[in-house]
Amino acid sequence: MSIKDKIAIVQQQLKQAAILSGRTQEDIRLIAVSKTKSTEMILQALAAGQSAFGENRVQEALGKIEDLTKLPLVEWHLIGHLQKNKVKFCPGNFQWIHTLDSTELAEKLEARSAFAQKKINVLLQVNLSREITKSGLHDWEDILQVSETILSGKWLKLRGLMTIPPPNIGETPTRKIYEKLRLWRDKLKQDLDSPEITELSMGMTADFHWAIQEGATMIRVGSAIFGERNEDMDCPTNM
Repeated sequence: MSIKDKIAIVQQQLKQAAILSGRTQEDIRLIAVSKTKSTEMILQALAAGQSAFGENRVQEALGKIEDLTKLPLVEWHLIGHLQKNKVKFCPGNFQWIHTLDSTELAEKLEARSAFAQKKINVLLQVNLSREITKSGLHDWEDILQVSETILSGKWLKLRGLMTIPPPNIGETPTRKIYEKLRLWRDKLKQDLDSPEITELSMGMTADFHWAIQEGATMIRVGSAIFGERNEDMDCPTNM
């Protein structure tokens, strides 16, 4: 089955889940997780109408971004852990960062974005299951503190929250995690009086249907589009 056909199937499933949640297909952004995948595969997805792509590693992504720099419709999302020494490469390359998880990281990214004169949409990664193998903020007070740091700057646009639940825990526990993230997103938007905090990045190939029903506005789908990933290149933390 071609990448085009696989994208069509995912989009149809996305549409059905959106209807169940009382929304439309246009309310949810499909991010094709292209980590470890070739530029040629990304071009096939682009030809099928897919424009948003998620990468785990900054260095791997930069080569693809350079290869496709002349294609203006490509939107790049960093969905893996952002190391402090890679922050300098983000402004101007990534339009979205899903994994801010500390005040220090937010301050460094703000400074580099100011230097490059490039704004970036950011999400806070929340580790609701408190897994030691995953990055992310655990407590509401920490989320509020990092959020206030971001809003005090000029170049980072705080847009919402992101999470990754433990794998294979079943529908009810997974949906509970997604429900809690939605409630925290709503509380953050209200407490900070920030109408731009609208996004929920949650849901992958195995569970994006549940995520959409719990309010996801972004789903990160890799293997259902590109096939199983190359584990030799994969990052063991996050995704």
